[in-house]
Amino acid sequence: MILEVLSNLNDSMILSESSVWSFSDCVYLLRCPPSIQGKTMGAALARAAQWTAAGYGTGTLEITPLNEALLNQIIKFAEDFSTRHPQEAVVVFKEPLEWKTQLGCSAFGEGYEIDGATVKSEAKDEDGQPLLLLTASNLRVRNFDQLSRLLQIAMEKKLKEAQACLEANRDPIVKILGPEYGTVEGEDKSMLHLLEKVKQGDDPETEKKMKIFILLHQLDMQLLNSSLKHISQDIRLSPAAVNNEVNLLKNFSGKGEDTVLESLEYTSDYTFSNGCRAPPWRQVHGEICYLVIKPHDTDPLCITCSTAGVFLNGGELKSKGDIDYERKSDIYKDIVTFLRERSPRFVENMAKQQYTFFKEPTYEKNYQRVEVVDAKVSGQSQNHYDYTEKNVHEKVKSSAAKSKSTDKKKLEPSMKWKNIGLSAARSAKAAKNVNEEQRRSSSMSTKIKKKATGISSESVKMQSSLKCKISDKSEEVSESSSETEEDEEQPVRHQEGNTDLPSEYWGIQKLAKYLKGGNPTATVIALCSMRDFNLAQETCQLAIRDVGCLEVLINLLDTEEIKCQIGSLKILKEISQNTLIRHAIADLGGLEIMVKILDSPDKDLKCLAAETIANVARFKRARRTVRLHGGIKRLVGLLECPSVRSTGLTLYQAKDTEIARCGALALWSCSKSTKNKEAIRKAGGIPLLAEWLKSSHISILTPVVGTLQECASEPSYRLAIRTEGMIENLVNNLSSEHEELQMHCASAIFKCAEDKETRDLVRLHGGLQPLSVLLGNSENKQLLAAVTGAIWKCAISGENVSKFHDYKVVEALVGLLTDQPEEVLINIVGALGECCQEPINRAIIRQCGGIPPLVKLLTGTNQALLVNVTKAVGACATEPENMMIIDRLDGVRLLWSLLKNPNPDVQASAAWAICPCIENAKDAGEMVRSFVGGLELIVNLLKSKNKEVLASVCAAITNIAKDEENLAVITDHGVVPLLSNLANTNNDKLRRHLAEAISHCCMWGSNRVTFGESKAVAPLVRYLKSNDPLVHRATAQALYQLSEDPSNCITMHENGVVKLLLTMVGSTDETLQEAAAGCIANIRRLALATEKAKYG
Repeated sequence: MILEVLSNLNDSMILSESSVWSFSDCVYLLRCPPSIQGKTMGAALARAAQWTAAGYGTGTLEITPLNEALLNQIIKFAEDFSTRHPQEAVVVFKEPLEWKTQLGCSAFGEGYEIDGATVKSEAKDEDGQPLLLLTASNLRVRNFDQLSRLLQIAMEKKLKEAQACLEANRDPIVKILGPEYGTVEGEDKSMLHLLEKVKQGDDPETEKKMKIFILLHQLDMQLLNSSLKHISQDIRLSPAAVNNEVNLLKNFSGKGEDTVLESLEYTSDYTFSNGCRAPPWRQVHGEICYLVIKPHDTDPLCITCSTAGVFLNGGELKSKGDIDYERKSDIYKDIVTFLRERSPRFVENMAKQQYTFFKEPTYEKNYQRVEVVDAKVSGQSQNHYDYTEKNVHEKVKSSAAKSKSTDKKKLEPSMKWKNIGLSAARSAKAAKNVNEEQRRSSSMSTKIKKKATGISSESVKMQSSLKCKISDKSEEVSESSSETEEDEEQPVRHQEGNTDLPSEYWGIQKLAKYLKGGNPTATVIALCSMRDFNLAQETCQLAIRDVGCLEVLINLLDTEEIKCQIGSLKILKEISQNTLIRHAIADLGGLEIMVKILDSPDKDLKCLAAETIANVARFKRARRTVRLHGGIKRLVGLLECPSVRSTGLTLYQAKDTEIARCGALALWSCSKSTKNKEAIRKAGGIPLLAEWLKSSHISILTPVVGTLQECASEPSYRLAIRTEGMIENLVNNLSSEHEELQMHCASAIFKCAEDKETRDLVRLHGGLQPLSVLLGNSENKQLLAAVTGAIWKCAISGENVSKFHDYKVVEALVGLLTDQPEEVLINIVGALGECCQEPINRAIIRQCGGIPPLVKLLTGTNQALLVNVTKAVGACATEPENMMIIDRLDGVRLLWSLLKNPNPDVQASAAWAICPCIENAKDAGEMVRSFVGGLELIVNLLKSKNKEVLASVCAAITNIAKDEENLAVITDHGVVPLLSNLANTNNDKLRRHLAEAISHCCMWGSNRVTFGESKAVAPLVRYLKSNDPLVHRATAQALYQLSEDPSNCITMHENGVVKLLLTMVGSTDETLQEAAAGCIANIRRLALATEKAKYG
């Protein structure tokens, strides 16, 4: 028993190679409960698959790469079952597998009886019951034969059907064979039970069940192995790492207000010799230890630390003295990351710690940054506190330069930042202002809670700026490539004197007095009066901030007066269009209050709060605040509406739709953060967005599609968009009359079409034709960029290129090659490069005059554009007529000059493009020699570390070496030893082109001998063991050329080349046949000559 568990522990990789189990460990192990002594059936579904936490009812399978892989294996097993095991396939299940299907009656054909909304299989069991029965959306299947046929009928929906079936039948083995074969914790006696039945009689049904049980058991083990392989690639934690993190957190924990946690304790004091505290029967699952954590602001948390990460478990079972080990949350990389998502107070108090909590790569940079701010505090005017991040980073550079002379001095955390804030004079002034405001303001209704009525605008600005510069150090925020900081702090414009202030400023200042000191009625009147001003005007927006109204407006949100809250939010919604106001609202805690308002029963209030969040959450700190305070889950909740697909809405339904629209707007703003995208997915946002995508209301469609296209940069979202059937809706909305909606739909297709399945779906749903039509709208550049991007990615599939030819897309793209912004040109040229794979399109580009503008673009500097344009020019050069034009325009020289570009992608793309140019040029040898220093440049690129660059350069050298003079020149530049140095590679693409280059370089002088001396022959022999037939052909040709040298023949023979080549002599590839036979003949001739010389 101990040996079995030890074996499992080794498999789970929780023990290092040096781990040793002590005698006390083994004694502890012998006391383990009997539940670990048996195997469990169905474990893959119960444990390996990733299920969502069950909030209501049962959990569901998450759409993750692991789950998709497991589902595909199960589908393949079920689909092939009837053909591989026909006798077992007809065995009737003990109970039918039953689930809600997405298939309609029309999907069923021969072999089924269709009666209205009911479908019955013609095949029936002994009692005359149909083996497949569909009533409405409820599907019941009673044997594997029908299950196999159903999956074949489902086609692209088979993944969703398998998911629905497994969610509804969590232990399918019980339904198939009976309850005695179910997944159990403890000793599994199901196999013994079956054996007993087989012994008792010769019942053929029992034997078939036995075989089904064994097949299901094999599938189960296969799924578990697959999941273990997947999980083992992502192991992060070790017992030592967990222990270090716990000790560090304990140093900052206690009862004080500024501590990060109240307490942190292990559930077990016993530590095994491998450093784990989890019992051995849990260590086999990769678990290290269990902790009970008491944060300041939440209930105690019981967590599991495992090799895969940290997650919340079911807590301590007091009656059993054990722990509910089931995972109740997502998996986080460490304890700190887990607590950041669970406790806002933890994040807040971590930021207050005097020393940096963890060492980060940016520690020194942050240290210098704080020092710079500190150095500039004393005696500076207010606007110095409002520098943009760019200005701060420029000062960091100068500070870093000065610090070089003191590198030997040990850096210590700066304590000066504590003193950054108001100077003594300003502090006194601020205190005076507070007292004056308190004396001036009368007592408002007790329902209204004020927080900052008298804080001067000057101090607010200073605190805002400092908070922006310092608070972000508390968390390393991961953001997507789509996120931009277009609204970072900008310099505040101050009025020089009162004479320059407009009348609106004084009007707002008068209203401020009533807003701050009045009763609820006076406050509402003041709010209504303030809305009469033009709040879209920057003067009015900054006036509200400068006279202290912004603090009061935020305080009003934290009252129980609905009218005051609504009035305040209406103003905040308008003025939050201003960058500075957005940051001030975030600094004053406005977002946290707005997130709470999302739970309000008042629908108008929820709408306004969500819209204001949408405006404020345009910079990353605000988006992070929304997530940390539970805003994402609440915003996703606003999308839940029973009237999603209704066309004629009642007043009540229209209000629900408006709430959903505002929620989608806020999610759109928040979705620019990678962590928020993940939070939206985990909160169940994808199915709700999919439902709203079917709506006909344009007002909500735009933010819904905007959110989806923002999230489509993540692979998990692209998979969900495809499997949830959203591609069809995106395609349909391409024909909308609203350009913004068209743009977001095209952008979503652009991102999703990275996957072949999505490209096929776009074509099947008729999406290529509307994309072609939208090319005619060249005035709207944003729409044009999205459409050309979608066409580019769709053109990767050859079937789509044929359709684009029918719609004359190539002609339209060539017409757009001039006078376009770079973001549009990148996509246009990328699309042309893909379309050029078809010969007819290469001719169309020439006929439409597309080659000159393409060649002209080779002189640009944009890296992405250069990669695409070199590919397009190279594809065009495969036609001799096109090559003449390229040569006349000096295109080859421009391509060769791009080999000097520092970007490896540009280098590789240029080298690939040069290959067809050399092949199709009239006098290629002379053309290449005319480039001064060109041959030396390309030979030196063989020193690159980039595999794609090396493969492309080898391909170019293959073509260069066809000219004898050029071969002599590159030999002088040392091409032979450089090629030999690359021989020990496992990359098949590089192997193929390297072998071709070696083959052609053997044609000059003593290069064959030099290759042998440079140890290039033996590695080439190993290439013959590759699975790529193109590698075999190129290698055989190289070996044939090398075998002309006797020393090389001996090396080849010693490395077993004859046996490998003999199998290739029988190949259907004539070139491979001849090369293999020629090499064997040379080796044989050498052997005969040796024997003759030896024996006469």
